[in-house]
Amino acid sequence: MTVAAEVKQCLASLRSIEASLSSLAILSQDDKARQTIHEAMMTVSETAADVQKRAGELEREEAQYQRY
Repeated sequence: MTVAAEVKQCLASLRSIEASLSSLAILSQDDKARQTIHEAMMTVSETAADVQKRAGELEREEAQYQRY
């Protein structure tokens, strides 16, 4: 498995975590808990965006993705 493929797998995991946190925030009845969960979800979302950008960079850098 290439580094880019592993990074994409990590990205998929982050997106899954983000969705789970979103669902949990919606279901939470405690306002403070909802806010804390939402903040965690936003942190995961920002991390996922950074990882997605890096995955694109890796695809361009790895030789097997380059067309000659």
